[in-house]
Amino acid sequence: MDDLDLPLSPRKRLKMDEGSMERPTMEIKAMDTSVEISIPTQQPQDSQPSKEAEVGITEFVSPNLPGFNGTLKKRYTDFIVSEILPSGQVVHLDNLKAPKHGNKAEESTQTEKGPAATVGNAPRIPQAPLEPAQVPRDSKPDSALKDATVSSELEAEVSEQASTQPAGPVAQWQAYASKPAAFQLTTEDEALLNSFFETNVVDSILALFNRVLNSPHRKTRDYGTVKSAVITDRELRTKIHQAIRKIFSSRLETSTEDSGAMVISAAAPTSNWGTRASGGRNNSGRQPQQKGKLGWQDLGGEYLHFSLYKENKDTMEVVAFLARQLKVNPKLFQFAGTKDRRGVTVQRVSVYRVHAEKMVPINRTLRNARIGNYEYQRRGLELGELTGNEFVITLRDCQFRGIEGKDMEGQVEEASKTVETATKHLSELGFINYYGLQRFGTFSSRTDTVGVKMLQGNFKVAVEAILDFNPTSLAAAQDPLSSSDMISYDDKARASAIHSFQTTGKAHPALDNLPKKFSAEANIIRHLSGVDRSNDFLGALQTIPRALRLMYVHAYQSLVWNFAASERWRRAGGTVLPGDLVMVEEHKKKDTDVAKPEEVDADGEVIVQPGADDSAANAEDMFDRARALSTEEAESGKYTIFDIVLPTPGYDILYPANEMGDFYKAFMGSEQGGGLSPYDMRRPWKDISLSGSYRKLLARPGKDVSFEIRSYSKDDEQFVETDLERLEKRNHQAQEHANEDTSHKQEDYEVGKSKIAVILKLQLGSSQYATMALRELMKPGGVHTYKPDFGGGR
Repeated sequence: MDDLDLPLSPRKRLKMDEGSMERPTMEIKAMDTSVEISIPTQQPQDSQPSKEAEVGITEFVSPNLPGFNGTLKKRYTDFIVSEILPSGQVVHLDNLKAPKHGNKAEESTQTEKGPAATVGNAPRIPQAPLEPAQVPRDSKPDSALKDATVSSELEAEVSEQASTQPAGPVAQWQAYASKPAAFQLTTEDEALLNSFFETNVVDSILALFNRVLNSPHRKTRDYGTVKSAVITDRELRTKIHQAIRKIFSSRLETSTEDSGAMVISAAAPTSNWGTRASGGRNNSGRQPQQKGKLGWQDLGGEYLHFSLYKENKDTMEVVAFLARQLKVNPKLFQFAGTKDRRGVTVQRVSVYRVHAEKMVPINRTLRNARIGNYEYQRRGLELGELTGNEFVITLRDCQFRGIEGKDMEGQVEEASKTVETATKHLSELGFINYYGLQRFGTFSSRTDTVGVKMLQGNFKVAVEAILDFNPTSLAAAQDPLSSSDMISYDDKARASAIHSFQTTGKAHPALDNLPKKFSAEANIIRHLSGVDRSNDFLGALQTIPRALRLMYVHAYQSLVWNFAASERWRRAGGTVLPGDLVMVEEHKKKDTDVAKPEEVDADGEVIVQPGADDSAANAEDMFDRARALSTEEAESGKYTIFDIVLPTPGYDILYPANEMGDFYKAFMGSEQGGGLSPYDMRRPWKDISLSGSYRKLLARPGKDVSFEIRSYSKDDEQFVETDLERLEKRNHQAQEHANEDTSHKQEDYEVGKSKIAVILKLQLGSSQYATMALRELMKPGGVHTYKPDFGGGR
């Protein structure tokens, strides 16, 4: 890349397949290394840069490049998001039919991390571009774990050498049901279990799980238990808890006796809501198998995975509708993550013990959504079980410098040069991995403000912040004839309902007017309106769903991280410093490599071949750990700025062993940081007792960043075809209409074009914000998020 004028150095990568990313790592020159904490300059209060500066978003990796302006999400089809599965496959919807005979055994066992061939016909995207390659080590837990034994009530039943027939109907059934089912351990999972237990104990656990699979309708106690020897290492027990839950799809659970022994037993299915899932027909959530139907194991598993396509809808909104149509509890549904409302999104969802044939007819009643690409699996989805997301973003009304006075052809050419340079820098140099503005809420009191008050123990002010509203929204609600086109119906209804409660103290009128989506506000109003509870602010906060409660304190952690990231970049830019943190597991091989000839591919890139015993499920990989770099390591050239992580504050993380560690203390101790200590993050209320985490300072999109410049005249012109539109074309439902549109657009292309649109396609990791990538691409104030009139969404 000649125009970047930066030295290149080869970067080790994991050679997965022909589609693996091939990118150089660039050395970015250091910036200011002074230790003084700089405060961002003030911007106009309502400007985008001002809002970003309030939450620590101030720096750019390539600040001197020309940017451009554009409008985001003017139409919901301008923002198309598709999940990328752990397998590297992009999720698409291209089949609305139910599978005729379930899944073949080999199809259902291809992966423990989502569907394989039924997700859609999109090309496979390797996982490597989104996350750095990890090489786990081959160490094992303490050998004392191998002194495990099977609980006495099952020893005779599960032993293959048992010479006597077990007595009693339950014991006889246990012996019968322990025979192998469709389930088979992967090589990695088997090695992990063998590192915890002796072979006979692993066999006993497998027999227990097979009983669950072969006879899923039995009571939990009928399956029996498996018990280990005493394990005194609490952290090691936690690793085993997580491994058992992951390997056996949350169908087995573990508990610890007072003595320290671990007990493995059968568990009822769980859901994203973290509670026992129950179906619509009985308390266990299990529906009886219908005559003539294949058993769940014959179909491929008890969980039906499907692709959910939706337009301008919340994930939970569609899931709740599906649950009502199926007459089942919404908690039977699981997904890897929620998706933006204003956009077109495609994601995988799983539902427990529902046949595909029952799902197919629902498409006739779904509005702005479709479901399909069904596949039965042995396990449900879990939150975070995705590699990332693929974005296809249309930016409208784009304005570029230097195009004044040129005809449309010249404007498009100039725009192409600007965007090409910007995307090259974004791909190679990346962007600061900020938490985006979405993380901090949309109302007058940000979510981090609520979080810091909770951490301070000031629960009254935290409640008041949650119930805060913009007076403009209330005025618009009280005067329908006023000019309030840019205020949504939900915002006006929320302000009116909260004002009603605050002035009258009556809950019912407020709750009747409060939109259902505002569950935190509704729960607080219900609680505070109870007898002798008007001042029970802690109790009011505890009525908020746990995931929503955590959102507030996590927003405070995100605020601290953003300010720390900006400070780190201002001080040293892309230079690796002594005391910077790197992830232990990710860079273990850099410490253990011996000198040997390196194998390179045709492009000169160093190839790291995965070892046969490499496994992401090793016990040591259950927890993310970081360590500080020594002076020698920082100057060795082995580490780049893309390896550096910064912590979110917590009691179980390491802070940088350099001046950035002092910054955490100074910032968190300041008024802006809430007057807190980074070394005192435990709280009596365990839900807000924060352990902390690590986040990469810089992020880069996957290798396939592409763009297109289009001229247009009509504001409603659509540039990208959605999955649903492709389906309709394929089924010839709208072919004639499509042909008419195509000819009309071709005619319009020749004359009357006065506006420029940029269509951008990129892939980001699951924790990375597309708005922050766009910010780096377009520079300060470049992204203008469109606000729909009259409450078309938030």
